[in-house]
Amino acid sequence: MAVLLSESFRALFYAPFYAAVATGAFERAGVEVELRPSSDPASASKALRARQVDVMWGGPLRVMMLRDSEPAADLVCFCDVVARDPFFVVGARPRPDFKLADLLSVKLATVSEVPTPWICLQDDLRRAGFDPARVDRITDATMGENETALREGKVDAVQVFQPYAERLVSSGAGYVWYAAADRGLTAYTTLVTRRDVLAERADELMRMIRGIDETLKWFAVTPAFDIAGKLHSYFPDVPTPLFAACIERYRALSLWGRDPVIRREGYDRLHAAMRSAGVLSRDIPFEDVVDTSLARRAVQA
Repeated sequence: MAVLLSESFRALFYAPFYAAVATGAFERAGVEVELRPSSDPASASKALRARQVDVMWGGPLRVMMLRDSEPAADLVCFCDVVARDPFFVVGARPRPDFKLADLLSVKLATVSEVPTPWICLQDDLRRAGFDPARVDRITDATMGENETALREGKVDAVQVFQPYAERLVSSGAGYVWYAAADRGLTAYTTLVTRRDVLAERADELMRMIRGIDETLKWFAVTPAFDIAGKLHSYFPDVPTPLFAACIERYRALSLWGRDPVIRREGYDRLHAAMRSAGVLSRDIPFEDVVDTSLARRAVQA
């Protein structure tokens, strides 16, 4: 019986998940995985909890928030993939000596589609000694709308992921001021399941992890153009040269984990950001949200 895997939403930084399917890594690991589309993270989580799928990929942020509101919730993260923050602050003019304090003197359009990018960026500001409330922010536009606003001079900077950042840079309309991945490990995207599935289908899930491990290693050494060509069907509107440039920039930032084991350091950084943003009412222990036992066994094997 196939493991039903739900995507969170279509995004380029999720490329290893698509690659594990497209390259046959799951098959070579001895597990059948059926990819199910999803329009947004909330829908994916709802499908997982309703037992319509077996596994989803998504951020530990949502699992922590669920655990905060429902202490008995049974979702658990078990395989690391996106180990750092994939978002950028891109400005209309070069700022080679950019400092976070610069965000207090510009009009910044932040991400509206998902909460994690601003939750993490506001924590960066707090750690640097600045009040995030002082940032002149546009909060209700999409990344596509914000890209257009930057090109038209309506904002000074935007918070976006790839390919928006690369498209702005390659066209000369934008300059990377800040790569959030540079802050260090931040547990961003993992495989998530229910605890009963983790126990009952442990062998299949460990095989999935082995497929992910193979894929992460493939990503580390494969020419970016080859990766882009292999995944073109998932992102038909992204030209291959642009796609390859996106991959190269993300690789240079060590965006994807070196193996599938979720690091406590990355979890703690995300947890601290959520606490500082006020989206958690209490501390959520690592062990309540993360189980690394299968990933460690898969890596050792």
